Amino acid sequence: MDLDPTYRRRCERAVLVGVNCAVPGGTCFCVSMGTGPRCSTGFDLALTELDDGFAVEAGSPRGEELATALDTREATEAEAVQVDEIAAGAAASMGCELDVSDMPDLLHRNRLHPRWEDVAARCLACANCTNVCPTCFCHDVVDGVSLSGDVATRTREWASCFSAEYSWAAGEVVRGSRSSRYRQWLTHKFASWIDQYGTSGCVGCGRCITWCPVGIDVTEEVAAIRAADGEVEVVAR
Repeated sequence: MDLDPTYRRRCERAVLVGVNCAVPGGTCFCVSMGTGPRCSTGFDLALTELDDGFAVEAGSPRGEELATALDTREATEAEAVQVDEIAAGAAASMGCELDVSDMPDLLHRNRLHPRWEDVAARCLACANCTNVCPTCFCHDVVDGVSLSGDVATRTREWASCFSAEYSWAAGEVVRGSRSSRYRQWLTHKFASWIDQYGTSGCVGCGRCITWCPVGIDVTEEVAAIRAADGEVEVVAR
């Protein structure tokens, strides 16, 4: 059964053009997540900015077709070397890093870790992190009816697991505390997403760190849990 034919059709018609990173930001850690700074999969065309123009790499049959239609030439050996050097330089210049060993078990066995309460004391539950995350997909479905009563609508809207309303189920809010909602979000990204899809839900872009108004850093939170793994008394929550 096709649960979302509209989304599937859009994906099939989309052309994905990636730009290989040359200058990482201060909050980037894509090397730790194995997702960059160079495109490796899931793209039609990948561009690397050189001193004079762009190097273009095709990553799919559709990308090869597009590259053939462009006014291009074969890259020189020096240009190919430059592409590799740019990628290596970016990989060595990450602003952050994250130890992902023992994931997802690290977070699964620390569901009651007191660090969740610590971060909740700082978190505003503003949902900035989920709004800028490239992999967050939480949404709500809102039904409406016109004033005349003859037109009904059903609209899918962006939502966030940081809002209390999002966890409303069976007549009550399931995750009533900020600590439980932050734990749900971070554990899903770095642990249960792996159980579900075989890969992490975090790509290491660092946007959640950049846009957090109180400076919460996911790499610091995971590192803090790792540092005290098995050494602190858990709290009942």
